[in-house]
Amino acid sequence: MSRNAEVVVIAVDAAEVMEPLTQPDDDREWHQCFRPIGTGILDAWAVEFWRCNWHGLLAYLESLPWPNPHSVQVLIHDEEDDCFGLWMMYDGRLVEVSLPRTLRESFPHASVTGVLTRTDRWEAS
Repeated sequence: MSRNAEVVVIAVDAAEVMEPLTQPDDDREWHQCFRPIGTGILDAWAVEFWRCNWHGLLAYLESLPWPNPHSVQVLIHDEEDDCFGLWMMYDGRLVEVSLPRTLRESFPHASVTGVLTRTDRWEAS
């Protein structure tokens, strides 16, 4: 299935933790590699997935030994999303943070996270 999704990981002092995800690894479910973005003041990495093949990513990220787990933020924009969704670490789990004026709907077999829609996009200006 052809489907694009962009994922951005932001985490303080996490270069060492993220380094393995910047290298190919045949043992991972997904094959794309994260690339560092920003320099020095922003610890962030991004990847674009071309297929719906990254089902284990959030659980994998949860399992990493983050030096500052409270700083971990994962932004996900799936093909049909109106905007990026935000996941943050709470009690060792990546949990989606509810954004104002958005609604996430399940989209089984086509999306890992479902579709995030802006509920106000059709309101008159």
